[in-house]
Amino acid sequence: MSAKRGTHEQLVGGVLEDGMPSLIAAAHELKSPLALVRQLSLMLEAGELSQAESQRMLQQITLTSERALRLTSDLTRSARLDDALFNLEPINPQQLCEDIVRDLTPLFRAHGREVRLKTRKHPLLLVANRDLLRRIILNFSDNALHYADADSVVQIQINALKGGKTIRLGVRDFGPALSSDMWKTLRSKLTTAPQAVHARPQSSGLGLYIASQFAERMNGMIGMTRHRDGATFYVDLNGSQQLSLL
Repeated sequence: MSAKRGTHEQLVGGVLEDGMPSLIAAAHELKSPLALVRQLSLMLEAGELSQAESQRMLQQITLTSERALRLTSDLTRSARLDDALFNLEPINPQQLCEDIVRDLTPLFRAHGREVRLKTRKHPLLLVANRDLLRRIILNFSDNALHYADADSVVQIQINALKGGKTIRLGVRDFGPALSSDMWKTLRSKLTTAPQAVHARPQSSGLGLYIASQFAERMNGMIGMTRHRDGATFYVDLNGSQQLSLL
C-alpha cells in the first residue's frame, strides 16, 4: 500500500530526563540482544556445530553486539544533547541512506531479511546533522528488522514535501499494524518518557523516544504512517535550497 493510502501522525520530541522510566526502557531494549549473544555463545561453547555453523553464529554475535552498542551510544548521545554542539549542514540523503543500507545488509541477511533503498532520479538536499540523522534511520531500521514479516523487504524511502521545503526519510516495514488510538496515546506521552508499543511487544519505545530528540535538535520531527500491513516510521527535516554538492 502506498503512503498516500495510510494515515499520517506527527510526533514532537522531548528532552531525555534521568529517571527510572528511561533506565527500565534501556534495560528492556538491551535484554534481547544480550540474551541472544549468550545463547549463541553457549552453543559455540558446546562444540557440537560444524565449522560453517560456527562461523555463521560468530557473525551473528558480532552483528548483534554492534546493534546493542548502537543503542548504548544513542543513549549517551541523547543524554548530552544540551552539552554538545551539533552542526547542521546540507546533506544528500540518498548518499547517506545508501551507506546505511550497505552497512545493515549483513545484519538483515543474518536474520533472513532484506533492506533496500527506493532510489530517486533527482537528488535532494536537506539540512541536518549527519551523525544524528544516520542514528535515526538506523533506529527505525533496527525496529523494522524485528517486526517485518518473514521474506518481506524493509524499504527506506526519500520524498519531497511542500515543494521541496520538507524532506521526509522513512523506513517502511510489513509487520503488525498499529491502531490510531494506540499511536495517539504513544505520541502524547513520548515527549516525557519512553512508551511501549503494544502492537509490538518487544519494543519499549526507547528508540522512538531518542529519535524524537535527535529530530528536534535538527528542527525536525518524527512520525508514522499506518498501513494495513505494517508501518512507515519517518523523520521530516528542512530541505536545503543550495545546489547539489555532488
